[in-house]
Amino acid sequence: MTGAGFDSALWALGRGTGVVALVLLTTAIVLGILARSGRRVPLLGRFGTSDLHRTAALTGTGLVLTHVVTLLLDPYAQLHLVDVVLPFLGSYRPLWLGLGTLSVDLLGVVTVVSLLRHRVGPTTFKAVHWVTYALWPSALLHALGSGTDAATPWFRALAVACVASVMAALGWRLSPSYSGRGWVRHPRRTA
Repeated sequence: MTGAGFDSALWALGRGTGVVALVLLTTAIVLGILARSGRRVPLLGRFGTSDLHRTAALTGTGLVLTHVVTLLLDPYAQLHLVDVVLPFLGSYRPLWLGLGTLSVDLLGVVTVVSLLRHRVGPTTFKAVHWVTYALWPSALLHALGSGTDAATPWFRALAVACVASVMAALGWRLSPSYSGRGWVRHPRRTA
């Protein structure tokens, strides 16, 4: 593959992984909201919802990592390591790139704490998990502000579908029939 062909492949991979990561992280946040709703999710059940949530989150995280690495390697993107770590310092669309950097930083914290869930305890895990409510909109705004495909009808439709999915999940969770504290735990029955 020629240099220009390789650069084009990096650019396409960077764009594609960013779009798919957004879809998977939207799926993860929707499933996270539904899992804590206290009601059974149709066709999935409690464990299916948790497993799918975890799988979508980890796969989305892997795709974000691929998105960032490919754009670091792509000479056209001109992304620097500092742009990946410190938000709002980039020369190209600093606000929109900064929102992406902020999302990556928050995603890193949430991922590490999630992987260490049993060591950090449930209080820390839950507190850090609330960060996803800032992470997801930040990532969406990053995609809308700096994504190459942001102005295309298919991407706008995808963004609307992502927002509608999260809003529907929040609406379901905040509806009057919400049990209030996640899965209902029944005391163990004794003989």
